[in-house]
Amino acid sequence: MKHRSRVRRNSHPAPFVLSALLAFFFLSTPASCEAQARTRPAKSRGRAGRVQTGLDVLEAEKFAPLRGKHIGLITNHTGLDYQERTTINVLAHAPGVQVVALFSPEHGIAGHSDEKLPSSKDASTGLPIFSLYGDHLRPTDEMLQGIDALVFDVQDAGVRFYTYTTTMAYCMEEAANRKIAFFVLDRPNPLNGDIVEGPLLDTEKTSFVAYYPLPVRYALTIGELAQFLNTENHINVKLQVIPMKNWHRNYFFESTGLKWIPPSPNLRTLKGSLLYPGLEILQNAGVSVGRGTEAPFEEFGAPWINGEEIAAVLNGKSLPGVHFVNQPFIPVSGLYAGQHCGGVGVRVTDRASLRSMRVGLEIAATLYRKYPDHFDVAKIMLLLGNDSTLQQLQSGTPLNEIIASWSKDLAAYDAIRRRYFLYK
Repeated sequence: MKHRSRVRRNSHPAPFVLSALLAFFFLSTPASCEAQARTRPAKSRGRAGRVQTGLDVLEAEKFAPLRGKHIGLITNHTGLDYQERTTINVLAHAPGVQVVALFSPEHGIAGHSDEKLPSSKDASTGLPIFSLYGDHLRPTDEMLQGIDALVFDVQDAGVRFYTYTTTMAYCMEEAANRKIAFFVLDRPNPLNGDIVEGPLLDTEKTSFVAYYPLPVRYALTIGELAQFLNTENHINVKLQVIPMKNWHRNYFFESTGLKWIPPSPNLRTLKGSLLYPGLEILQNAGVSVGRGTEAPFEEFGAPWINGEEIAAVLNGKSLPGVHFVNQPFIPVSGLYAGQHCGGVGVRVTDRASLRSMRVGLEIAATLYRKYPDHFDVAKIMLLLGNDSTLQQLQSGTPLNEIIASWSKDLAAYDAIRRRYFLYK
């Protein structure tokens, strides 16, 4: 009681004056200055931890590597900096840099089209856009006129059969033939840079969806891949990669702090991108992989599939990182458009333990055993690209043995790819 009454007597006379004196004292002490100083850098530490793409780094370097050059820019809607400005506009206004022409890969400069596209003109800059997924898959002499450097800035999917990497390699080849310098503004591999998976492409099966004998998941960034292909495929272009900052090999895209921009119309979600390497091989054999639905690559089905039964069989295999559910659907476009499909939803439960190629091949083996008259397993070869793996699937070889048969090739590949690492 004495204590409480004493506080009342002392606090009553001049509360405003006392508060002002305390505030003045606190703000003037070295401790408070240190506290404020500690508070301010906390935000900058957070910003510093965000992955900076090659484009961000180029801007920070004030475009020094490109100054004085006449640029051909290979890009699309995924070419954005940390302020979500397009690479096109950033380089078009960069001091000392002259952009001469733009080049677009499959799906076009806006990333919306599933058809081959003609060349056109960019509305914001007036620059010509040369389509590399139309009448030409490579830049021609006419397209490259007046260009002394090509710059590539496109987000890829980390998968061998994704055509953006082939477009990059074709452009590197054409640049090498004409002594044109080639720059890659590096971006994250969304599937991380550690997990190598799938069979190597047979050397005689190269195509636009299979540029070089790589595994399906090659675990390199687009810049590291450019270095790999430049040396291993003897392209020998004058290559410079502008590396990222703060990216690490164990990063999935969610770890980067960057906004996910779907690199193509159906690769909408990060979960879909994780499942894409395994599920995409199925479509050519007669299975919808969710194109024309809300969840491409997160489900598969066909009018002749019993989704409940197939989900139960696949769950019985206890595949790490994934769970299957009965999920019928009706695609509005693509394979089986407008038809009711017995379907299976694929739920990612642990992205680190998920092996999407194993998932895809388990699905293929199950459908081939259950529906041999409907599922044409031989047609997965287009994207699988490995005769031995297909023959083993057709003969009923257990999947553990099939995966083990890749080991020697993958070990040899892994030893080579490490020479081109830009990140730990």
